[in-house]
Amino acid sequence: MKRLEGVLYPGLDKSIVDLKIVDDVSEENGKPAITLSMQNDEAYAILAERLADLFNGEVIVKRKTLAQKKDINYGHTANPNNRAPYAKRVIAVTSGKGGVGKSTVSVNLSVALAQKGFKVGLLDADVYGPNIPRMLGTADEKLRWNDNDKIIPSENFGIKIMSVGLTTPTPDTPLVWRSSVAVSALIQFLEDVDWGELDFLVIDMPPGTGDIQLTMAQELPITAGVIVTTPQPVALDDVSRAIVMFKDIKVPIGGLVENMSFFIAPDTGKRYDIFGKGGGEATAKKYGIPFLGKIPLDMQIREHSDAGTPPVAMGDKRQKGYYKNVADNLLKQIL
Repeated sequence: MKRLEGVLYPGLDKSIVDLKIVDDVSEENGKPAITLSMQNDEAYAILAERLADLFNGEVIVKRKTLAQKKDINYGHTANPNNRAPYAKRVIAVTSGKGGVGKSTVSVNLSVALAQKGFKVGLLDADVYGPNIPRMLGTADEKLRWNDNDKIIPSENFGIKIMSVGLTTPTPDTPLVWRSSVAVSALIQFLEDVDWGELDFLVIDMPPGTGDIQLTMAQELPITAGVIVTTPQPVALDDVSRAIVMFKDIKVPIGGLVENMSFFIAPDTGKRYDIFGKGGGEATAKKYGIPFLGKIPLDMQIREHSDAGTPPVAMGDKRQKGYYKNVADNLLKQIL
């Protein structure tokens, strides 16, 4: 381990020990056997070569990674598999486009359910833009395994958390994965994480109507989808496609949340409908789905989210009320 402290991660000035990617050091056939926990194929190849040079070829280098493909026997949306039998209900939070606040809603909905006494897990399925660790104050944590070789989820604000953002050596490390590898990693998050018994597994989906959305519908009996949008027509166009997709693949829709609904100027108290007005309610009515509530464009909500202190837990009474209202309305649809 002392010698490994001098081995730098490619492109960084930190060692593989500092970055906590040395998962295990043991002995095999009289040689040191080093297991690295990492995702990047190119970086792993470079490190394997460096370690071979460091130990004059007398070393065994292994890798523990989420990127190893699992054999997947896909289910069908009409008769999905159940890769999360530990969860009584599965809630999929999605949107047609990025940037509408889907992850913020996922975090605060999860915490709001936990505040009601439910056992809640939050799975960050947005593989290429994993924001959940930052929003819940767990961005500095790394992947850990227990004695049963199960991944230990992070925990904060009363919920269990798993995200691909916890697997990378630095927060800005990109995951350059094909969709098949991303799907395999998410299946592993469902099957190989020690979630325990859950009342709710909330899944923060990536934007769009692609591979991951379809796979989750095939591999999980989704209790309800929650659609997040802003009031503007550009967002509503994409959200309409997400609604139709869920209807086509027979996923029940628990309702629609209108985020960034309006802005109240803190100095004058005047209301501004920056992204338009009434679009979310009109879309919910058009497609015959419940409207779960409005959440304003609020500077303190943004600040809490960036600081890893969810407003439903750490905000003022008004901010907490927005998300508690959404959770209450959703529970009316599914309990």
